[in-house]
Amino acid sequence: MSAFGGEFQSESIAGALPVGRNSPQRPALGLYAEQLSGTAFTAPRHENRRSWLYRRMPGAAHDAFHPLPHGGLAAPPFAEGLLTPNRLRWDPMPLPAHGVDWLDGLHTLCGNGSAEDGAGVSVHLYACNAPMAGRAFSSFDGELLFVPQAGALRITTEFGVLEVPPGHVALVPRGVKLRVDVDGPSRGYCLENHGALFRLPDLGPIGANGLANPRDFEVPAAATEPDAPTQLVVKLGGQLWETTLPHSPFDVVAWHGNLVPWRYDLSRFNVIGTVSFDHPDPSIFTVVTSPSGQPGVANCDFVIFPARWMVAEDTFRPPWFHRNVMSEYMGLITGEYDAKEGGGFVPGGGSLHNRMSAHGPDAASWEKASNAELRPVKLDNGLAFMFETVRPFRLTRWGAETTLLQQGYDAVWQGFPKGGR
Repeated sequence: MSAFGGEFQSESIAGALPVGRNSPQRPALGLYAEQLSGTAFTAPRHENRRSWLYRRMPGAAHDAFHPLPHGGLAAPPFAEGLLTPNRLRWDPMPLPAHGVDWLDGLHTLCGNGSAEDGAGVSVHLYACNAPMAGRAFSSFDGELLFVPQAGALRITTEFGVLEVPPGHVALVPRGVKLRVDVDGPSRGYCLENHGALFRLPDLGPIGANGLANPRDFEVPAAATEPDAPTQLVVKLGGQLWETTLPHSPFDVVAWHGNLVPWRYDLSRFNVIGTVSFDHPDPSIFTVVTSPSGQPGVANCDFVIFPARWMVAEDTFRPPWFHRNVMSEYMGLITGEYDAKEGGGFVPGGGSLHNRMSAHGPDAASWEKASNAELRPVKLDNGLAFMFETVRPFRLTRWGAETTLLQQGYDAVWQGFPKGGR
């Protein structure tokens, strides 16, 4: 099934989905009706997100949760968070040498806002090589946007299964139970959105078509799996809690609604760009956006820099030197980024330019672009992305102290000749 923000329905057994009502006195097949609300009941209709699940056991059928230690995870505001104006860059997380599943291999790098107040985001990194056998996870702190960089993910959710290779992204709504399985070494990024739910950006003068088209967002079909004892882990306020279920939480036989997981192939993004002069603002590459409540200002934009033609005349074509009221975390999925050809920004790594921190192309990229012959050129040697947010990012202790943090990043802006001669 495909489309963004639509009303969907699915059943794995014919007749399991009630017709004409949500909560019949006796649901078919002895199932239990359960509503999952991603927004307040009274949210405006165009923003209201909810789904009805018809499952073999009620979601409430579990024992008390108990704290589960996990040294790598946190939620903003961080008790010991570091807020810095310095420009930062990290190497990729190393792939594990022993069996590590996605949850154990997840680390919080930075974040902003407050998970408790429903604002801001967290940036997590993961490196794993083993399936989440006998485990399930649910974040009560926010919806999760998965950005694989190496290795495909198989994300089982209460709504069905999403196959997510690199070059695709997937979103799992807040509170939805999931399991991540991998076939081998895997690495990537995970954005946790604590604020308003992601949606497609308005197109304005672009018109009815372009950027990420709704029909390209894919929704899973209902699927159930055999019962087995399962460790259920939830995250609230950055703290993990666990309980044991005597059954699988992936027991939904049918569902309907508009709060759903989805998958999106980034190669289907319809790039809009200049055909005359000047480099457009990177907001033109926004896939999905989470509004902040202030018109035109995002709690978070998910932006990509995909393959595209560059044809602008009399124009410095890479992203220009820049200071921004928004804060930018960038990652690289494949290849290289056209404004960082001097090395150091590699697939699986990342960089952070906080609010008003001056940044732009490194010296090597500037030299190349300043002297390039301005003929039409297809940029197809990399796929980068950006999490752009109105608030500055605070680093976790791990993000500030990890050996992955590169030293001397500022040197990439040294060696420019002085202008005004």
